[in-house]
Amino acid sequence: MTGLATPPHPVPKSNDDLAVHPTIFAAGLLAGRTVFVSGAGSGIGRATAWLAARLGARVVIGGRKADKLAAVVDAINAREGLQAAYVVVDIREREAVDAAFVEIGERFGGIDILVNSAGGQFPQAAIDYSEKGWQTVINTNLNGTWHMMQAAALAWRETGRGGSIVNVVVVNQGLYGVAHTSAARAGVIAFAEKAAVEWAPYGIRVNCVAPGAIETEGWAVYSEQARSRYPRTNPMMRAGSPWEIAEACVFLGGPGGSFINGETLVVDGGGQHWGEVWTTGKPEYYAAATRVWDDGGTTQGG
Repeated sequence: MTGLATPPHPVPKSNDDLAVHPTIFAAGLLAGRTVFVSGAGSGIGRATAWLAARLGARVVIGGRKADKLAAVVDAINAREGLQAAYVVVDIREREAVDAAFVEIGERFGGIDILVNSAGGQFPQAAIDYSEKGWQTVINTNLNGTWHMMQAAALAWRETGRGGSIVNVVVVNQGLYGVAHTSAARAGVIAFAEKAAVEWAPYGIRVNCVAPGAIETEGWAVYSEQARSRYPRTNPMMRAGSPWEIAEACVFLGGPGGSFINGETLVVDGGGQHWGEVWTTGKPEYYAAATRVWDDGGTTQGG
């Protein structure tokens, strides 16, 4: 039986990899457009920034750490014909977000596409969350995304320019151990669906991309046991790459998605239909039940 474990191309991990990694899109697809990508110092955001720049867009990346942003921008600008800049912004702070949009407006005349890739979480059993831990994740993943979305929409309404928003969220299947981020991202999806209707008269589209198990630098926060099992959480039996999510973001946010609005595109290798994701390891309570199933036995009274 032929498996699907081998990805179509090696996973790009460095800026040099991202500069040459194959893409399905035609050169110049985003020419003349300005794309703002949050959380682009690494992972999915960085891959999206590279892809947009290679497709002809002027790219602005945002995040909290100037050194990480500068490294990406310098690498992009070192390639002939590519354009990138960065703004330091903490999306949890509305004043910082507003200031970032003012700066981008003054320097580049505004944006055409916003990709909200910034976020963060830590693996922990939901029963053990502290108030501070819960609020931190909600403020970043839900409130921060809201700040970015509304700031972009207000700018577009004021100028009559219109634009497109793509929010990177999470799959609904599994993800036990990070219930706080699942709750926050579910809020983003719900808001995006409503905003897609309310903001359509302004020429604004709003969509989401929901990645499954994607191999990024963020995997480091999970245990080695959890990481080793992630590739087997979907029927394709492999992890996805940031580049695969970047291409989904460009498709939805760019001209290919021009009649797609208020949708969530799940990119998880089919994991939502089969599989479990335990970020903190599978509890014995459930592991025992799985062993019974795998061994062909029955539970007591079954």
